[in-house]
Amino acid sequence: MTRITAVIPAYNEAARIAGTLIKARPYVDEIIVVDDASTDDTADIAKRSGATVLSQEINKGYIDAIKTGFREASGDIVLTLDADGEFSADDIPSLVQPIIDGDAEMVQGHRDTIPRPSERFLTWISQKKGDVGDSGTGLRAIQTALAKQLEIKGICICGVLSLEVISKGGRITEVPITLQKVDKPRKIAWFHLGQFLLLLPWLFRKY
Repeated sequence: MTRITAVIPAYNEAARIAGTLIKARPYVDEIIVVDDASTDDTADIAKRSGATVLSQEINKGYIDAIKTGFREASGDIVLTLDADGEFSADDIPSLVQPIIDGDAEMVQGHRDTIPRPSERFLTWISQKKGDVGDSGTGLRAIQTALAKQLEIKGICICGVLSLEVISKGGRITEVPITLQKVDKPRKIAWFHLGQFLLLLPWLFRKY
């Protein structure tokens, strides 16, 4: 039987984390919350909700958080899920099924709308090198053995994670998902300027 681990990076999500865990629990065998040095009760609430909590002493960001979760995952498939409830846990079965069937090594949740223009631009650039799909989505499933190999060098995952999977021979497919409304401000992603510079070398890399 295929075991599934959910890795949920979280920073100051005390108001939302419990609901996310409750909804994810029926679909997975293990939940790892990586608390990225939250200043609220995120870690305590996650523990009381039955998750394994890995706490970062300092805030290291999303990439470091998911890599920490990947290293500790014990399932055959590891999936990433945002803590704020923007993604629906009900999409998990369709997300993992292509991997179970042997049709892909990574499955991405393709959003009906990519909210930030800068993220859409990074994905467009990445498409010049490979069929990355919705490369910035936070809802994805990966064969755990492959996930543990990923270096994911970047300021964010846009482009680089999907291109690294392709470079390792991984097949990527997607399933459609719809974002759920979350009462949370969306900041301007200035870091995407730096991500563009980190993405450029991938366009000239041979694999």
